[in-house]
Amino acid sequence: MQLNTKGPSARVGLIVPSSNRMLEPHVAKYLPDDIACHVTRLRMTGPYFMPIDELIPKVTEATRLLTDAKCDPIVFHCTANSMSDGIKGEARIKKAIEQETKRPAITTASATLAAFKHLEAKRIVLVSPYPRKSHEHEIGFLSEAGFEIVGEKNLGLNGSDAYCGMQASKWFDTVLQMKNDRADAYFVSCANIQALDCLEDMEDVLEAPVVTSNQLVIWKALRMAGINEKIRGLGKLAA
Repeated sequence: MQLNTKGPSARVGLIVPSSNRMLEPHVAKYLPDDIACHVTRLRMTGPYFMPIDELIPKVTEATRLLTDAKCDPIVFHCTANSMSDGIKGEARIKKAIEQETKRPAITTASATLAAFKHLEAKRIVLVSPYPRKSHEHEIGFLSEAGFEIVGEKNLGLNGSDAYCGMQASKWFDTVLQMKNDRADAYFVSCANIQALDCLEDMEDVLEAPVVTSNQLVIWKALRMAGINEKIRGLGKLAA
C-alpha cells in the first residue's frame, strides 16, 4: 500500500459554541478532501452568554490553541455573538484574533457581509431559529451594514437542541413561505441548523441565492486560503 504523505492544502481553524452539533457534519460533507479543519469550542451561548468584554479574552485563548495547530485562517463562528454588538463589536472580535495570528481573520458576521457583496445582494430576507431579541440584533447589524431587510422571521426555538433538531425539510418549507420578489438573497442564520442540507433545493424554487452560516463560513475560509474552485453543494455563492 502506498501512503499519501502530502499534507493538507490548508488548515482552517474554527472557534464555535460548545453546543454546536452541525458544523463538523457539514465540514465533513462539504469541505474538499485536501483541507483540514480544526475546531475549538467555547461556552458562549444560551445560559453561557457573556458580554463582549468577557468574551474577548476567551477568544484570544482559543486563537492561541488553533495557532498551535498552524491554522490559517481562523474563524470566530457564531452568527448571533458576532452580530450582537454591531459593527464595532464584530471588529473587536476579529481584531482579537488578528492580534494573535498577525494574519487576516473572519467572523460569521464578516463572512456574511462578504457573501452578500459577492452576490451583489442588498435586499435580504432573514430567517433564524432565535428568540426575538437575538434576531433583532441581527436585523440591527445588517441594517447598520447597509442592507435592507425586506422580510424577516424568527422561529423562537427553545435552544440548541431544538435548533439542530429541526429537520432540513422543515427549513425548506419555512424559507419558501418567506418568498419575496424584492429579495436579492435569503439568509438562513445560525451555525447549528440543518438548512445547508436543502440549500440548493431552496435556491431552485426561490430562483435566488440562499446563504446560511456554515455554508458562507466554509466558502469564505476557503477563499482566504486560496482555494477558489467551485465547492459542491454550496449553491450559487460557491459556484
